[in-house]
Amino acid sequence: MGAGIDTANTKTINREQQLLICFSHLRWNFVHQRPQHLLTLAAREQQIVYFEEPVFEDQIQPQLRLDKVAPNIQVATPILPLGTSRVRADVIQRRYLDRILASTPHAKLGAWYYTPMALRFSRHLCCDVCVYDCMDELSAFKNAPPDLCQWEKALFDRADIVFTGGVSLFEAKRCLHHAIYPFPSSIDAGHFRRARKAGKDPADQTDIPHPRVGYFGVLDERLDIDLVARASEAMPDVHFVMLGPVVKIDPASLPKAANLHWLGSKAYAELPNYLRHWDAGWMPFALNKATRFISPTKTPEFLAAGLPVVSTAVVDVVRSYGAAGLVEIADAEDIETKLRSALAGPRDMWLGKVDAYLANMSWERTWHAMAALIEEASESKKVLPFRRSA
Repeated sequence: MGAGIDTANTKTINREQQLLICFSHLRWNFVHQRPQHLLTLAAREQQIVYFEEPVFEDQIQPQLRLDKVAPNIQVATPILPLGTSRVRADVIQRRYLDRILASTPHAKLGAWYYTPMALRFSRHLCCDVCVYDCMDELSAFKNAPPDLCQWEKALFDRADIVFTGGVSLFEAKRCLHHAIYPFPSSIDAGHFRRARKAGKDPADQTDIPHPRVGYFGVLDERLDIDLVARASEAMPDVHFVMLGPVVKIDPASLPKAANLHWLGSKAYAELPNYLRHWDAGWMPFALNKATRFISPTKTPEFLAAGLPVVSTAVVDVVRSYGAAGLVEIADAEDIETKLRSALAGPRDMWLGKVDAYLANMSWERTWHAMAALIEEASESKKVLPFRRSA
């Protein structure tokens, strides 16, 4: 399919002339996180195409699904026949990419990468600026492509500017690029502060007794399911509410107990409705290679909601929120003690510290700082305005 970006509602010449193609391993409509926050803000000034990894379906011909998900944001999803080879998939994706560019009026082109693997079919692009937002150490994740590190090296060579999703990840990558900057995930404080106000308990949570300790996020190899099982067994009077989709692990492996409640995935807009009826939050991350460099977005989100938080010793959490006295750090030996303390502790003075800490954090601030650095990188590159014809 050859549809381009919807330019009918384009208000200014500036927007029509700027196009940003984002290559991502994350589905736009999956979990609302860093890409959605940043690109929604970017879309105020330019058109965005969010190019997802292919979906493989039982069909004869490939096609490109285009969905307008927000003003100036279109999601492009290649739908490929089952059994399509990697080489063939790259050829098809390149063709779709070229078609999008050819059908979308633009004088300036930016490429924004979340996955280095997309370079396989996009390295021919001649863009005004190339950004790598390295939000995770993808090579440490389960089922990572064996050649991911090779393609990441190529992306570091190609990128004009690199951002990292946390400080520890920045420290691990800083020698790989001349213009690399740490941007830990930020917070939409207003959204999560709604949880501090009274509201109705969601129907699937109403009958769960208090006290409640909650978690929200993807349930994958980064979750310490043994710790979850131990905590629920040690604290039968406490009910643990777990929200999120199960990914890359067998759902049957999740522990089961009368005080463990796996409620499935919830929309971003629904989260404050659940959090306002929790008594504490926790982040029971496993301490493994997949979590070594993570900087969980949910940390400031829990805090903005007014919930005391207990976390395992994730490096970026310990260094920032732990050191500031805002998050309790626990392990298997003292998880019960720390959780019970969080449930029983006074909150008034603590909330004042939380709000002071979060006062200078917002996705808007993060995006404006990123945008200024991108503009600087683009100017220093001195690339002539480019419009591709395919």
